[in-house]
Amino acid sequence: MTDKKIIAVVGATGSQGGGLARAILDDPQGPFSLRALTRDVESPAAKELAARGAEVVATDLDDEASVLRAFEGAYGAYVVTNFWVRRTPEEEAARTRAQMELDQAEIAARAAKKTGLKHVVWSTLEDTRPHFEHQGLELPTLLEKYTVPHFDAKGEGNRFFTEQGVPTTFLETTFYYESFLKGQGVHRGADGMLELTNPMGDSVMALVASEDIGRTAYGIFLAGPTYIGRTVGLAGAHYTGVQLAELFTKVLGEEVVYRPQTHDEVRAGGYPGAVEIGNMYQFYADAADSFVESRDLERVRRINPRLKSLEEWLREHKSELVTD
Repeated sequence: MTDKKIIAVVGATGSQGGGLARAILDDPQGPFSLRALTRDVESPAAKELAARGAEVVATDLDDEASVLRAFEGAYGAYVVTNFWVRRTPEEEAARTRAQMELDQAEIAARAAKKTGLKHVVWSTLEDTRPHFEHQGLELPTLLEKYTVPHFDAKGEGNRFFTEQGVPTTFLETTFYYESFLKGQGVHRGADGMLELTNPMGDSVMALVASEDIGRTAYGIFLAGPTYIGRTVGLAGAHYTGVQLAELFTKVLGEEVVYRPQTHDEVRAGGYPGAVEIGNMYQFYADAADSFVESRDLERVRRINPRLKSLEEWLREHKSELVTD
């Protein structure tokens, strides 16, 4: 019989929840045990967690009964919603992705209250709309009422945890280092030069390794009630667009030229989500001072001593960094 406190981790086979799942399992002398929540308990990732000693539980954030079962008897929970999850055309027609995130946040908050969880870490982001309204800027509206839906809906969802009186830490994430491997990194231009193209220019951007989101959540749980009722901004690095190109040059050993874009050029990219990504970058740039200030690296490092620098991460992924 163990006296360890159970942490129920939503999305334990994903990037954020997976980082927390591994952090718990990597600390066998620590105070917590892992209850890994996933939609597919038969997936290789779920089976790997089970083999390491995790309790793996089938959970669907759209099914309140399953969330109640998953939270029952736990000390705490890590809650994350996935705006970018693969959906069928029928699911897309039934409700927007933003509404999906709101529904899931509300279900999780109610379940946390009903099961008496002592600590929830809610993975969230800023609602960008007040910033743009204050600046008097009119950006393209998406999903009926949002500017950057995958930010705005999470920020809007904060209220469910507050209204339910759930002891919550609001963990505000940011741009993943991994995005450099998914179309937002270095590519070789028509002239043969390596290029990094984005609209950040001289504005500072906050970035983080996805693994460090879960590791930081683990540090928050280890701190007991210290961060309950507080917002923790998360980052592992701060760089301007120009500085990013300089760092890529250093790591790759070949000059990377920074090619600035306008936000309108990003929005006109023609790929799915281009308008939202353009709006996101405009928020990063326009709100850079407050966004970066709220993501203090030393504070995060105190919570998560294993916080990974961008240079370290780039060197680990050097062979994957350039696309043609």
